[in-house]
Amino acid sequence: MAMPEDDIFTPHRNRSRPPFGGVQARGKVIDQDGRELPDPARHPQFEAFQFDFRNSTANPFGNLTREQRLARLEAIAKLLDVAFIVPGTNVRYGIDGLIGLIPVVGDIITTAISLWLVREARLLGAPWHITARMLGNVALDGVVGLVPVAGDAFDVMFRANIRNVRLLRRWLERQPRL
Repeated sequence: MAMPEDDIFTPHRNRSRPPFGGVQARGKVIDQDGRELPDPARHPQFEAFQFDFRNSTANPFGNLTREQRLARLEAIAKLLDVAFIVPGTNVRYGIDGLIGLIPVVGDIITTAISLWLVREARLLGAPWHITARMLGNVALDGVVGLVPVAGDAFDVMFRANIRNVRLLRRWLERQPRL
């Protein structure tokens, strides 16, 4: 189907379709089972229907205080780094050391969890120099953790997540309360 010459030479002329910000249905909407879905434009009562997970009771972490968020980060860091004790010794290890035993994939998973902790610290207001040190700890833990045997021993002894939460806690204690 060819375009009329008017559409080619006058691009800003009003056409039947809305601009990029508008929405217009083109035909029927069919779901996976082959049933036709109703047009939402015909139901104005659903226009204001939306999900807000930040302020909803559906999100258990939406309305946490700063102390509660920090306590959650400390609990996750302890689980990752010092949750268990090697029997007969005082050596502590966490699931970071266990998951890290899976070559490459385990280290990627634990590094991703550690990066989530850094993201949470940033959301708590940690400045760039604190997050840069935290990212350095995560990078060192992730890179050295890739080495097959020595990396796993380093994961157990270095405890990057505990270090990061300690850095964040020290910085938060120096901040004035609002």
